[in-house]
Amino acid sequence: MTSWIALAAAVAAKDLRVEFRTRERIVVMGAFIVLAGVLFNYAIDRTAVHPREIAAGLVWVTIVLSGLLGLGRTFELEKEDGAMDALLAAPLPRDALFVGKVMANTLLLWGVAFFTLAVFWLFFQLQMPGNPLPLFGVLLLGTTGFAAMGTLFGGITAGTRMQESLLPVLLFPLVVPLITFGVRATADLLAGFPPEHSAPSLRVLGAFTLIALTAGVGLFRFIVED
Repeated sequence: MTSWIALAAAVAAKDLRVEFRTRERIVVMGAFIVLAGVLFNYAIDRTAVHPREIAAGLVWVTIVLSGLLGLGRTFELEKEDGAMDALLAAPLPRDALFVGKVMANTLLLWGVAFFTLAVFWLFFQLQMPGNPLPLFGVLLLGTTGFAAMGTLFGGITAGTRMQESLLPVLLFPLVVPLITFGVRATADLLAGFPPEHSAPSLRVLGAFTLIALTAGVGLFRFIVED
């Protein structure tokens, strides 16, 4: 078990080293978040609606769309230079490979979530709850499930010619529960409700994340071998 975790961690560390060396996904996702903040800032009529009333939806839309830009390239670099074939030829369990990639994508999406919060706080002067930990928990749990599902479907679309357009088509219908309950929990917390009020939404997010991880661990081997 320890060696399996070490292998998954090694895959995650390798992906993160490549990412911070090239900075392709980081730059693209960061630029998209700032652009979304600027556009939403000028598109909202503050005399008609308070930004706090729609902030949760805007935050999650930005996280999902910017995340798609990054998840779509999960396997692209390895496909281009043949590194994926080397990984598959190595004595590496397929489930450890999947979990390692999920770990790397999850860390990137956590950064996306917190940067999105910071950008929207700057543009809309959002009032953060007195105890921000429940809000951070919602974002971390939701982005973990999104990363797991996105990594799985990124592997499915990696070998296709229409990867960038096919991934959102396949992924969006499946992450509707995550977005719906993520927005609901985030809106409740930003409105000042106690964390207990968001417990049902958190349970759904937790169940979604668990199902996504379980499905990925079980199916990923068949995806990469095909």
